[in-house]
Amino acid sequence: MKIAVPTERREHERRVALTPDAVTRLTGQDIEVLVHAGAGAGASLPDAAYLDAGARIVVDEAELLAQADALVTVGRPEDDWIEGLRRGAVLVGLFQPLSSRDLVDRLAGAGLTAFSLDAIPRITRSQSMDALSSQATVSGYKAVLIAAGHIPRFFPMLMTAAGTIPPAKVLVLGAGVAGLQAIATARRLGAVVSAFDTRPVVKEQVQSLGATFVELELEVEEGQDARGYATELSEAQHAQEQALVQRSVTESDAVITTALIPGRPAPELITASAVEGMRPGSVIVDLAAEAGGNCQLTSPGEVIVHNGVTIVGTLNLPSTMPLHASQMFARNITSLLDLITADGEPAIDFEDEIVADACITHDGKVVSRLLQGAAA
Repeated sequence: MKIAVPTERREHERRVALTPDAVTRLTGQDIEVLVHAGAGAGASLPDAAYLDAGARIVVDEAELLAQADALVTVGRPEDDWIEGLRRGAVLVGLFQPLSSRDLVDRLAGAGLTAFSLDAIPRITRSQSMDALSSQATVSGYKAVLIAAGHIPRFFPMLMTAAGTIPPAKVLVLGAGVAGLQAIATARRLGAVVSAFDTRPVVKEQVQSLGATFVELELEVEEGQDARGYATELSEAQHAQEQALVQRSVTESDAVITTALIPGRPAPELITASAVEGMRPGSVIVDLAAEAGGNCQLTSPGEVIVHNGVTIVGTLNLPSTMPLHASQMFARNITSLLDLITADGEPAIDFEDEIVADACITHDGKVVSRLLQGAAA
């Protein structure tokens, strides 16, 4: 079986789907790995490192695609990659099928067996394949570093000859993987941290990291779906949520927002009036910018200043730490490949829950359980 790794083309994308350590693991299983020349350069991984790991470097991309039994990518595949693969080939990556139905239809039309890592069920056995979590870890960590770089004050409390400097106050909105990593990172830097989430079940996790959990007084049910993702609130709950968030935001020096609902625009948590109530020099880092943003004033892909408050809408934060982000992603990919191969050949068992959920298209048809559930 030949697994191919292309050079990602999306603007500012520096990650690569497989790293040399992952190549070593795969070649030890009688799998040949083909790497497009320069594919790892953005993550500081030269072709020589791939050669040493046992990969074959292919200069011509069309040749790479033509030889591939499987293509592994970081994000959405390019149209010519889909066209260049033979029917029946396997494609693995992060495809966001809920918001990319046009792509799903093209994958089915091309006869590809496509697996999307963001469709993998959140069960114990699939944790090693959870690319959303691995990349969210990077985003949460980097968001705090960005915030610390923008606010005009220290994060920790300092006892100096010039007097005592109080610690920064950091608010994290959303306590999923990115939020929890942001909490942990801000605490390591010495900030006083509070966090809000609509899911009461995360309260203990927030508190275990040394942060204060901000709760809605209005009773909220579980606040999450069967896959562990946050669900939309009722109109009354959303109104109370915004009032609570506005109070918390105006008391904070830095706010990290991470709230996302799969397949839907990001919920608006921070209004323009809340921003205007913040102290000049404060910062908001909006990790939901790619889905429209949790802040009303977020401009996706840009850093703006409004009324003295910096609002960071930088996209694709994992790509700003490409080496470790790629290593983590590659481990997710190889874990899934272990499940769908045997003795160096494809061995796809649709009776397996992970395989059945992660597979988006097969044999010319859309087979995604995720899309079927969304339609229902």
